[in-house]
Amino acid sequence: MPITNVSTPGRPRAEFNRQELNRQDLSRPEQLLLSFTNAIATVRDRTGLKSVIKIFFREQFAIYEYIITVRNDDPETFGYFLHDLPGKAPADEGFRIITGPAMPVRGSMTGIVLQSEDPVNFRLSEVATKQKLSFPSESFWRAAGARDIVGIRLRLGTETVGILWIQSGYASQRLLTGLCSQLAIAISNILSHEKVTEQLKLINAYKQRLHEENLYLQEEIDNRHNYNEIVGAGGEMQKVFQLMNQVASANSTVLILGETGTGKELIARAIHNASPRKDKIMVKVNCAALPENLIESELFGHEKGSFTGAIDRRIGKFELADNSTLFLDEIGEMPPILQAKLLRAIQEREIERVGGKSLIKVNVRIIAATNRDLRQEVETGRFRSDLFYRLNVFPITIPPLRDRKEDIPMLANHFIRRFARSIGKKVTAISARALADLQGYDWPGNIRELEHTLERSMILSTGTTLKDIHLHALRLDRPQQTSQEPAAEQPVKTLRENERDHILKTLIRLKGKISGHGGAAHLLDVPPSTLNSKISKLGITKEQILSTGPQSK
Repeated sequence: MPITNVSTPGRPRAEFNRQELNRQDLSRPEQLLLSFTNAIATVRDRTGLKSVIKIFFREQFAIYEYIITVRNDDPETFGYFLHDLPGKAPADEGFRIITGPAMPVRGSMTGIVLQSEDPVNFRLSEVATKQKLSFPSESFWRAAGARDIVGIRLRLGTETVGILWIQSGYASQRLLTGLCSQLAIAISNILSHEKVTEQLKLINAYKQRLHEENLYLQEEIDNRHNYNEIVGAGGEMQKVFQLMNQVASANSTVLILGETGTGKELIARAIHNASPRKDKIMVKVNCAALPENLIESELFGHEKGSFTGAIDRRIGKFELADNSTLFLDEIGEMPPILQAKLLRAIQEREIERVGGKSLIKVNVRIIAATNRDLRQEVETGRFRSDLFYRLNVFPITIPPLRDRKEDIPMLANHFIRRFARSIGKKVTAISARALADLQGYDWPGNIRELEHTLERSMILSTGTTLKDIHLHALRLDRPQQTSQEPAAEQPVKTLRENERDHILKTLIRLKGKISGHGGAAHLLDVPPSTLNSKISKLGITKEQILSTGPQSK
């Protein structure tokens, strides 16, 4: 149908860019179309397109209000692309729909336009009542003072890219239709560019995630655990195996309790590897090895510029462990301020990066471990009770080595075979005397201490049989007996006394050095924070270390 040119009294004319376009060049339709084509060819986004439309539509056609909708990927809906309405836009539900992502085609004005080869005129007073068509943009055109509107298909060849909605009454339908053909090309290019940009964002996000996973996997390879399998056939370990079998297939939170060196991480890995999440790597965080100001970033990630040194965005361990298992080692060492944030992340299954503004949903199974008595920590106020109950869903207590000495021969042979390969020794057996020495010691450092003791003894051994055990920093005293005088019965020390003596003698030997290479924490294979805590609990003072140690000249 023809569109007549209707002027709009009182409308301010848009400021025309005379440096780019010469008014005299636009006196003929072909000149106008050429200029519009040249101007729109440089457009790369919606903002640029809106500027070009404003110059040409307002200057040449006095079109001040318009809406552009575009076809969605599904054939049943159209989505909002661009609009212009001088003054304040409506805030009602109808305007929200017209500027939304999905407007239905069937039973709407959009469907009528798509069925017509020519522009379609609609009288707004009859659309809803007589024609029974969906018309959610009524408030927009009411604000524009329109009575009739026209829908013009924006075609690219035989394909309809979108629809231009304007007031009816404009002249030069043929010229406007020609401009709409160029407009369709620009919109198609912009939509393609937006899709490519979005796909690049997704690719970069996947690349970053893959990079983080590769970095973490490399760290795991470089710092792989010390055991290839769990060794133990005694009754105490059988109870642990039974609990592991019961909880592995579930998604429940597991709390692994046990003294340092009992193999808590090994148990966590075994649970993960037997779970439905085994196809993804188990992510580990040592809560005692990170400075307090970095734990939050390590767990939840951070945005670029969120703090000094945050030169790029980084995903945290929670995101890295999405659909996998997050192992929180030394959970008892976590600062109280982070305990609240961890509790929220576990309860709500969502996190927020440091410096971020949006919540990120995560599906993470938590396995936590500690050598502390968390109930006592709760009583003293050092650990949140609500976090403890959230973690203590399925507790597994690993027995210390002194309570499972029947496993020492099996463990000893396991380590001997492994170290024979790694250090090139041809040791294939252990003497009964050496085995008795191992079983006669209480092992305050548990399996980790046993492992390091056997490694050291293997290095110092000769022959094919390990005959001597070389304990580090604590000499294994065997009573010296003579045929004339029986040995005096040695008093039995408590576990606390043995541990205190072991740590004190190590500190004396190292002249009080705790952290760093060659320090007591390094040699005892415990985190410095854990060792400091034990020193405090056992009542070891600086004076005892220095007064007992070698005197300086």
